[in-house]
Amino acid sequence: MSEMRILLIEDDSEAAAYLVKAFREAGHLADHAADGLDGYARARDGQYDVLIVDRMLPKLDGLSLIGGLREQKVETPVLILSALGQVDDRVKGLRAGGDDYLAKPYAFSELLARVEVLARRRRASGGEPTHYRVADLELDRLSHTIRRAGKDIALQPREFRLLEYLMKHAGKVVTRTMLLENVWDYHFDPQTNVIDVHVSRLRSKIDKGQDNQLLQTIRGAGYMIRDGAR
Repeated sequence: MSEMRILLIEDDSEAAAYLVKAFREAGHLADHAADGLDGYARARDGQYDVLIVDRMLPKLDGLSLIGGLREQKVETPVLILSALGQVDDRVKGLRAGGDDYLAKPYAFSELLARVEVLARRRRASGGEPTHYRVADLELDRLSHTIRRAGKDIALQPREFRLLEYLMKHAGKVVTRTMLLENVWDYHFDPQTNVIDVHVSRLRSKIDKGQDNQLLQTIRGAGYMIRDGAR
């Protein structure tokens, strides 16, 4: 397994020191946060492959921490550690947004194996974001929703894929050929007007009546989503 960056959120300093040392000896980077608020801040701002979260934490409990991260669209895999090992406890942890649950006491070899599995899953999916935002325009891939200034916008499936691709490359020129290959999944004359038609429809839905026009045509090059107010 290639090097992972792990954030351990654990208030037991002795246990945390042991785990940080063990992960580093296994060839991984491990940071430690001693309470829920510190862990929440680091998890939001840091780029981690996996979070290991103790359920019973001071200042902010583990389940609230995980729920807060998921509300903020932080999709880093989470393994919950807890002395509470009953089925109902595990179900609560998973429903709060955890990806795996390991009851105490545990063997480090099992913890390491589970963390590696979570990291592999994330890397296999490319760690692709599930939420994109440009100015006041938001796209959520999981709920398949679009909002601008807090108001829902209804898009057809092809329009959704088109907007998703543009927002994924926000601030960069996207050519017609790129759109044909990645949104339509086939190759033909990039001069065809099928893209112009869909872009026009999309623009009318996301930019109509807005002072800040986000979807822009770059003459002779393609299209771009960017915050025009900047």
